[in-house]
Amino acid sequence: QLLYEYIFSVILSLKYYIQSKGVHITMDIYVDADACPVVRIVETVAQKHGIPVTLLCDTNHVLNSDYSQVKVVGAGAVDYKLISMCRAGDIVVSQDYGVAAMALGKGAYAIHQSGKWYTDENIDQMLMERHLNKKARRKSHKNHLKGPRKRTEEDDARFAQSFEKMILKAKEKEGRDQNDGI
Repeated sequence: QLLYEYIFSVILSLKYYIQSKGVHITMDIYVDADACPVVRIVETVAQKHGIPVTLLCDTNHVLNSDYSQVKVVGAGAVDYKLISMCRAGDIVVSQDYGVAAMALGKGAYAIHQSGKWYTDENIDQMLMERHLNKKARRKSHKNHLKGPRKRTEEDDARFAQSFEKMILKAKEKEGRDQNDGI
């Protein structure tokens, strides 16, 4: 047991050393976990694939996890911390289009809690729609709209299926990229 723990700590230290030199060797998953309804699904699927997960939340939310690393940051700083941590090939789970756009800009994958993938092809349209909707709300003085409908088991199944597909796509690309470098 002690030998296993020692070997694991050496491997982890080596990974961090290599990453500090600018080389990204494994995929990570980052979750904008403030009020995120799919945290447990993300953890279950990630654990199945052996991918580390980091949950980021602000000081107003309390999260505990047996699998994920939990990072608590100051109010309003989750988005910035998440983007500073993610790298090309990582996966970001967020309902924030702005965070998704920045993740895509770094070469990461991004997925909404609905299971919809953010892509270079759809992010501009999504940001424009968000902007136009905000303008319309301001013009009509409706600042508080009715919240989203109650999440269903079908929503969770749809997210899990889409998330799994994203992981498989990212792992496939990661494998191709590693083979290209050999």
